[in-house]
Amino acid sequence: MNNASTSLKQRIKPASFADRVVEQLKTVYDPEIPVNIYDLGLIYDINIAPEKDGQYDVKIQMTLTSPACPIAEQMPLFAQQAVQSLDDAGEVTVDLVWNPPWDKSRMTDEARMQLDMF
Repeated sequence: MNNASTSLKQRIKPASFADRVVEQLKTVYDPEIPVNIYDLGLIYDINIAPEKDGQYDVKIQMTLTSPACPIAEQMPLFAQQAVQSLDDAGEVTVDLVWNPPWDKSRMTDEARMQLDMF
């Protein structure tokens, strides 16, 4: 796992719900690249509000590999729906950001291996 992913995971609380959020994000794939959006490094930040009434509100910042992505409007919705499917997810918002621009250094080692990019 790259340093950006490691530090992002360390900041996410509470751990058990955060792990399930990450697992859900790993079910979302860019249709042009056979790697999930989390391992591609498209998820910049995950903020989980403290539990309230058994629910956790989640705010995600993500980017895309390119602003010209043909499904740019749909990718945040796919991520939102994946996390929203968790029983204890409250409000889930996904913001698409372009700064800093995505680059290959954000990918996990697993993604680089899968794409033969070492």
